[in-house]
Amino acid sequence: MKNLAIIGGGSWGTALSIVLAPRFDRIRLWVYEQDLAERMCSTGVNDVYLPGFQLPASVGTLNDLASALDGAQTVLGVMPSHLARSLYKQMLPYLTSTMHIVSATKGLETGTLLRVSEVIQQVLGSRFAPRIAVISGPTFAREVARGDPTALVVASADRELAETIQSAFSGPSFRLYTSTDPIGVEIGAAVKNVVAIGAGVCHGLGLGHNAVAALITRGLAEISRLAMALGGQPKTLAGLAGLGDLVLTCTGDLSRNRHVGLELAKGRKLSEIVESMKMVAEGIKTTAATVDLARRHSVEMPIAQQMHAMLELGRPPQEAIRQLMERSLKGE
Repeated sequence: MKNLAIIGGGSWGTALSIVLAPRFDRIRLWVYEQDLAERMCSTGVNDVYLPGFQLPASVGTLNDLASALDGAQTVLGVMPSHLARSLYKQMLPYLTSTMHIVSATKGLETGTLLRVSEVIQQVLGSRFAPRIAVISGPTFAREVARGDPTALVVASADRELAETIQSAFSGPSFRLYTSTDPIGVEIGAAVKNVVAIGAGVCHGLGLGHNAVAALITRGLAEISRLAMALGGQPKTLAGLAGLGDLVLTCTGDLSRNRHVGLELAKGRKLSEIVESMKMVAEGIKTTAATVDLARRHSVEMPIAQQMHAMLELGRPPQEAIRQLMERSLKGE
């Protein structure tokens, strides 16, 4: 594999183009905003989503999907989850059955409650049987771009494809482990953002380390219950795409979802918080989908339910935490 197309020029897509540049002869990075794409072409810097990092010479920035996908053997989708279906539909005329499709998007589709790989399967399956893998793990874009050691998981029901992507993407500072459990990886990637909002609330309310540790642990239990109800494997949630990503997102200062919880704890309205953020906090949209998915499969998820009540119904953060603590007592 010599040519890689990365669809999505936010912080994560840009960071991936930097860390993967030594592994490919050519990378084409598709950026939605035409003015940003033009500036990145001239300066080599994503001044909106990842300032301070220079793109390697082998990375070309484009605003045209056809040009970005031309000649690519691997397509890496890094768009927000709510844009995934529309973008894959736009990409469909330029995709072929020989391409490897890799999703790095973390979230669930609102309404259908589908994982992003399922969305891709629906869209591309109308023309051919796509080979799909997903990647996830504890990854902050700035640290990846900086070359800090990072480990994550590539999962696919197609073991050979997972091993192919592992070999193609892994490098000195970027280590991939394989998995045959895309369900567990994608549910872990999506729902950890919901729990991270709660972790931000705990921190913002000054509730201490005990509360955050309890929230992370019980949050992992909720994520695991949902993933297993959908056919995921318990060991996946104990690994990088489950526990690892959850701990990072709940405790790291670079976490956008944790930031949302912090701001809610200060009394700010959700609309104000969203308007002040340059990048998408996936947990906001994923919360409602998570609660609906849990209800569909009769899975108990009290943390997700309280986050939904806080985000969608305006429940005060203090009241959401109180209701979690005063639930009926039970065994772990």
